[in-house]
Amino acid sequence: MDVTAFAEYRQKIVTNCNRVIVGKDDAIFLVIVCFVCSGHVLIEDLPGTGKTMLLRSFARTIGGEFKRIQFTPDLLPSDLTGINFYNQKSGEFEFRPGPLFTNIVLADEINRATPRTQSSLLEAMEERQITVDGVTTALKPPFMVMATQNPLESYGTFPLPEAQIDRFFMRISLGYMSREQEMAVMTRPSTLAIVEALEQTVTKAESTYVRDNFHLIHVSDDLVAYIMDIVEATRRESRFIAGVSARGTIALYKASQATAALNGRDYVIPEDVRFVAPHVLAHRLNTGGGVRGDRSPSVLQGILDKVSVPLEVIR
Repeated sequence: MDVTAFAEYRQKIVTNCNRVIVGKDDAIFLVIVCFVCSGHVLIEDLPGTGKTMLLRSFARTIGGEFKRIQFTPDLLPSDLTGINFYNQKSGEFEFRPGPLFTNIVLADEINRATPRTQSSLLEAMEERQITVDGVTTALKPPFMVMATQNPLESYGTFPLPEAQIDRFFMRISLGYMSREQEMAVMTRPSTLAIVEALEQTVTKAESTYVRDNFHLIHVSDDLVAYIMDIVEATRRESRFIAGVSARGTIALYKASQATAALNGRDYVIPEDVRFVAPHVLAHRLNTGGGVRGDRSPSVLQGILDKVSVPLEVIR
């Protein structure tokens, strides 16, 4: 396996996306990790921080079919999956595919749709297939849901179901730019114009290679035990209603492998695990009281600080 191909793949995407999103290399890197691991990403941040532009620029950079869905309270499940309609000319029912039949789906403001509509994504996100009127159709790979939501505004929004939250591989945020970065963005041409001018910089063959081979990255027994120590600590933590699920454990393992590969290494180190753990695990944890995302990251960080880190990684 050629790990330099992973590092080059990362550099091509980050460089191209940096033309749109300034100073957010870590966020771009995490989106790449999700894509390599065939996961879905939820970007939760304040309005105007570049969530949608990041995802649009990433989609244009990797190529493939891309569709954007603006989630609203009146959006129906069939608006996503598609419907069977009666064709009067042929006298038969025909299936009209919905926007989920694509490679990259941008679910903008996903928490503005009703729980019923949000739940219609579950089968597509987990099984990579869609069932309409008893007929199941497989989605062509790669398939990735990239969703955004505003964590502050609650009027006209619906919290994501727990089952759907757990199916997002990562939750990330962008935050504000530095003063110098924001001044540079303020005086440049329209961001939308820059996005529209972006070209695909990685081939489908390159994407297929990294997605098919990242699992070959070596993870020592000590690091496997380290990952389990973190997961079991969340399950013992009394401030969490429930600990990390088995799906979360597997996601942390895969994300650590992809992080190592994209950094040009064929083995995982503890820093890889610690880097991705907050983004992979925090949204799967709940401290109760109807508040998500406020206390969970800080409690999780305390766990990461307490769990013993392997002193030596044996390849």
